[in-house]
Amino acid sequence: MPLFKHLIFFPPRFQFKEISFAYEVLTNPEKRDLYDRYGEQGLREGGCGGGGMDDIFSHIFGGGLFGFMGGQGRSRNGARRRGEDMVHPLKVSLEDLYNGKTTKLQLSKNVLCSACNGQGGKSGAVQKCTACRGRGMRIMIRQLAPGMVQQMQSVCTDCNGEGEVISEKDRCKKCEGKKVIKEVKILEVHVDKGMKHGQKITFGGEADQAPGLEPGDIVLVLQEKEHETFRREGNDLHMTHKIGLVEALCGFHFTLKHLDGRQIVVKYPAGKVIEPGSVRVVRGEGMPQYRNPFEKGDLFIKFDVQFPDNNWLSPEKLLELEDFLPTRDDPPVISGDAEEVDLQEFVSQSSSGGAVCKFLTLLKHKNTIICLQIFKKHAMLTYLFI
Repeated sequence: MPLFKHLIFFPPRFQFKEISFAYEVLTNPEKRDLYDRYGEQGLREGGCGGGGMDDIFSHIFGGGLFGFMGGQGRSRNGARRRGEDMVHPLKVSLEDLYNGKTTKLQLSKNVLCSACNGQGGKSGAVQKCTACRGRGMRIMIRQLAPGMVQQMQSVCTDCNGEGEVISEKDRCKKCEGKKVIKEVKILEVHVDKGMKHGQKITFGGEADQAPGLEPGDIVLVLQEKEHETFRREGNDLHMTHKIGLVEALCGFHFTLKHLDGRQIVVKYPAGKVIEPGSVRVVRGEGMPQYRNPFEKGDLFIKFDVQFPDNNWLSPEKLLELEDFLPTRDDPPVISGDAEEVDLQEFVSQSSSGGAVCKFLTLLKHKNTIICLQIFKKHAMLTYLFI
């Protein structure tokens, strides 16, 4: 059973008369009950007034008892408290966010019992708990020293913190005195075009019901599933497409199935070269804007150029191919003491996680091999001593 302790230190500027008055009310059950119903003015006038237990602490501290101590959420102006929202994830595909979608979602929630109208039993059967006087909490206050009061509070065991009790024979048969029953709710969810990951769809007042509480909202949070072709960034779409060397040099066209099922033909003219890793854009083929679906983002295509395998062409054909390619740079001047070496490819498995390193031998001079190391797209010179 949780037990809360509070030490209240009265600031020196408050008069001892006010401190004594507060202590007297808190320790006198009759006066305290009168404060609960009519407030400070009601006690002084011997009757009705308004504000309850908060008023005495407002008088002393400038704020309510429960507001000063962390509170129980009572509304001083008498407004109904609001229940908690129910938050649920809703997984959607990129196609759903592109085209829009209407789906039905089944949820289970608490609603007020129709048999007892949320009272838990027969009319008049619900009684205020005498142990805690309907507060749901038992409070003990004792004076530790002049000007210092200790308050201890714990959940009432007689009413389980509800502040009300119903005898077993008077309890509602349908809800068994719980005042609420479970009900399955079918929600029609509209996912609009252009909605994004993390966006919320709210159904006001559709959360759990409870006596004396205004129902909260049901909040659905969109969770975009990963797509095998497209990746979304804002209103733009990104994708990677593989092409061969001949396509990169001589132009190409390919078909692409879009998110709405359309077949799009992407063309690139001959004579324009596609470099490995380069990006081209198709305007107006991205995601529709939310609440303005006729305006769309762009589609960005990154090209992965696939080079042919080793020895894919005979030496004679390579010479013919070279005639059609841009001319080489002039060969370097080689001195007489230069040593000719072979450029080799070396592949090793890295011990730090399986990444592949490639070493290309550039120059062999005496006992030193100078290599170009390519690792994770970064290059560095490596000296190997043999």
